[in-house]
Amino acid sequence: MAAFEYVALNDRGKEQNGVLEADSLRQVRQILRDRGLAPLSVEVAKEKNTTSSKIDFSNWFKPSLSVSERALITRQLATLIGAGLPVEEALLAVSRQSESPRAHKMLVAIRSHVMEGYSLANSFAKFPSAFPGLYRATVAAGESAGHLDLVLNRLADFTENQHLARSRIQQALVYPVILFVLTVAILAGLLGYVVPDIVEVFADTRQELPALTRIIISMSDFVAAYGLAVLVLIIAVVFAWRRVLLIPAVKLNYDRRLLHLPIVAKLSRGINTSQFSSTLAILSSSGVPLVDALRIAGEVLSNSWLKQKVAEATVNVSEGSTLNAALDHSGYFPPMMLQMIASGESSGELDSMLQKVAAYMQQDVEMLMGVLLSLFGPLMLIIMGGAVFTIVMAILLPIINLNQLVV
Repeated sequence: MAAFEYVALNDRGKEQNGVLEADSLRQVRQILRDRGLAPLSVEVAKEKNTTSSKIDFSNWFKPSLSVSERALITRQLATLIGAGLPVEEALLAVSRQSESPRAHKMLVAIRSHVMEGYSLANSFAKFPSAFPGLYRATVAAGESAGHLDLVLNRLADFTENQHLARSRIQQALVYPVILFVLTVAILAGLLGYVVPDIVEVFADTRQELPALTRIIISMSDFVAAYGLAVLVLIIAVVFAWRRVLLIPAVKLNYDRRLLHLPIVAKLSRGINTSQFSSTLAILSSSGVPLVDALRIAGEVLSNSWLKQKVAEATVNVSEGSTLNAALDHSGYFPPMMLQMIASGESSGELDSMLQKVAAYMQQDVEMLMGVLLSLFGPLMLIIMGGAVFTIVMAILLPIINLNQLVV
């Protein structure tokens, strides 16, 4: 069977489109007529808008899945395959269960590819944005070992934990971000609109204004005259810096410096080593050889300097070095992580020890993030209060001096 995309008219004259599986175009048209639809066009999904006989999914505009969608699909596949259903039937059931049209089309195309004789991992490779290299390598290992349901369950656990950790950080950032935006908006409003109106009151008095008032007036004039230009400049600088970081040499040097900054270094190392340990654990426990697992896990790292160090460690392991010694040689991995890996290698329980390392590093990062975010809120309140108090004092001082002159 192949996947076909169709456009048809219903009994009310409205267009409907979707994807069906059938043996031929004629069968698709017959299915549509049986449903009371008048087919307008039917095309093979995998060959749409292409002149090549090879399978080309580029016209799907590189569809992707959110972390939660991928976790749900993985969990459903693991449950169905564990219940004894063939892979193609499990894919069909999950595609029908999916509420997302994008995910439905993707799963139908993957099922079509599986029914042509390709492995599930190779079928997932047609959608690299939705199923990354780690995911595909783990599925391939599960297929070769004959434990696909167990591997998919591990992948679902990993994806769900990743989504949960990201959600926690995003929820914790809501309050500080709101405070920061309010602080900037209040200060801009006071300096841009309130202070200029108050200054007009003192314009005709010709008295010498206090130094604090003159400073606030200068800041107000600057915000009123150049505030928008400064905002545009900041946005331009941020955009330019992001473009500059696309240069490999600049990115490498920037990431190396991050690993030596106070607090930032601990956060960066914690996040990266947690991701690395989780990925390495799931690959190793799924039967992927350690050297291949190291190579794949290294690609998960967001810090390019650490990624380079892991690549060097991979070479050392392939030459006979232990994992602990290879990572220790880089000098950037936490001692606790190295000790636990050494213990796992000596006891033959490296997989479980890597999972413990990942859990420990994730907990450490979450604790540090919690402390920083709990301090950020009060700090923004202090800054907001101090700034407002300074502006109010700058306005009141001339009034007090004027009253003294009148007396």
